[in-house]
Amino acid sequence: MFRLALALIFVTATSAQTPSPDTQALQALVAEIRQLRQDLQATTIATQRVQIVLYRLQMQTTLVTRAASRLDDVRASLGNVQADKKNTSVRMQLMEESIQSMQNAAERKNTEGMVVLAKSAVERLAADEQRLQSREIDAETQLRADQAKLADLQDQLDHLDKLLDSLTRKQP
Repeated sequence: MFRLALALIFVTATSAQTPSPDTQALQALVAEIRQLRQDLQATTIATQRVQIVLYRLQMQTTLVTRAASRLDDVRASLGNVQADKKNTSVRMQLMEESIQSMQNAAERKNTEGMVVLAKSAVERLAADEQRLQSREIDAETQLRADQAKLADLQDQLDHLDKLLDSLTRKQP
């Protein structure tokens, strides 16, 4: 009887240690649910990061557009000032050349006054040209910096896209 009781305890203990097929299936389901929950959390986080990067990308694109527009405006203004300076210089030279051949003293005095005004205009245009060249350099620098930030955000978005792609491929 002692042996029978010992055998019964041994059989009960071993059968309790060996999980039944239902228990194994339940454990497999729990493990799969946990994995799905982790995958869902990872996908949700990645999706939120994509939304953040997309917003930042949109804002940075606006900044790049504005910087490019500022640079275009400065370049247009600089071109206008340079053209005005060239035209005024040419007119000034023509007036200086014509002064020597003028016979009428009043006309000569009037033309000399116009030459003085033209010289001051050329000096003012030269100062404007320098100021605009400085603004052009600043605008180019800002545009390059904004474009670099935009490229970085595009790289981040590409990385997140690959991450989401790998997460969707991982799921059966």
